[in-house]
Amino acid sequence: MKSLDSYPTIAWLWLLVCLGSAPLRAGEPRLTQSDVFTAGSGGVTLFRIPGIVVTGQGTVLAYCEARRDSRADWGEIEVHLRRSSDGGNSWSDAVKIAHNAPRIEGNPTKATGGQHEQTVNNPVAIVDKVSGTIEFLYCVNYARCFSMRSTDDGVTWSQPVEITATFEPFRSKYDWKVIATGPGHGVQLKSGRLVVPIWLAYGKPGDHHPSASATIYSDDPGQQWRAGEIAVPDEDPFGDPNETMITTLADERVMLVTRSVSKPNRKIITTSQNGATGWSQPVFHDQLWEPICMASIVRHPSAPGLQLFSNPHSLGLDKQGRELPAGRGKRQNLSIKLSRDDGQSWPISRTLESGPSAYSDLAVLPNGDVLCLYESNNKIVCARFNLDWVTAAK
Repeated sequence: MKSLDSYPTIAWLWLLVCLGSAPLRAGEPRLTQSDVFTAGSGGVTLFRIPGIVVTGQGTVLAYCEARRDSRADWGEIEVHLRRSSDGGNSWSDAVKIAHNAPRIEGNPTKATGGQHEQTVNNPVAIVDKVSGTIEFLYCVNYARCFSMRSTDDGVTWSQPVEITATFEPFRSKYDWKVIATGPGHGVQLKSGRLVVPIWLAYGKPGDHHPSASATIYSDDPGQQWRAGEIAVPDEDPFGDPNETMITTLADERVMLVTRSVSKPNRKIITTSQNGATGWSQPVFHDQLWEPICMASIVRHPSAPGLQLFSNPHSLGLDKQGRELPAGRGKRQNLSIKLSRDDGQSWPISRTLESGPSAYSDLAVLPNGDVLCLYESNNKIVCARFNLDWVTAAK
């Protein structure tokens, strides 16, 4: 396998020419937004759990759960995808991409009426920068995991292959009843390794807690998946670690940012040299508030150590305005934070959506613009902005 080091960064400039989207002069803040998935369209009650990646050809792939009959995490749920060839300004029609295989029915959370429902959940994409292939993972009924791939820039997809056996080694630590990938996106290391964060729950069938987080990885890449080590165990003071975001650092370590239900109301950080083993002692990050919501993080290629983070910047407060231990902040005030030291500090924060806003995912276009696909009020929106927009925060 070729190392990613063999592909010069000039490729980014070639992609920029192909996109025809050269950046405007430095210092001019830019922000545009477009609705990508809207509740009610295509007979879908609600779209949730967004993910976004930019392919090697510069195409934007936006995907999410399409919850047909209800707003719940369980039910008749599909995964839908839209493509954009102009950096998120316009979008192709939505298509169902998972689960295109024999149905796997059964909703353990419903005493009656759920036996014929199929829940397709937690989609995650990773772009292989060497081959251009897009690997795509998802789960069915929070119990089985599948992978598929696209070799034509996300237009068509292979038949899914079940990879649930990848999760079996985790049983030595937690006898899981629920498994979930991501959600959001995975990463590729310089070695070519693909890494996807996962979480698993080991309570009653269908329950999403208690839980712990880890990673799975592929070195072929995408042909075979293996279990890493538990990254954030369900141990005091870390309560129910679950939805986990991933990024690579300037020194090529892998960093996880994990959601939990913990008294400090902060995201959990841990790092590894290889994205699979030797995770550092998890710690809470005081600047990354935890409203118990999926966040996102992405490395920006313009400078070493430059990271972007998205999450509702919200805390649960009492009537006197004091922070409540293990309080649940409102899912609003989605904010973009910027770090220049690989997430050690986040001195810049700017509100993207002050109203209701929840799950989000981040990606970077070849010209350096940033995309944030996020849940707004009954829709999923794609925001495109440059770094000048972020740093213009007051």
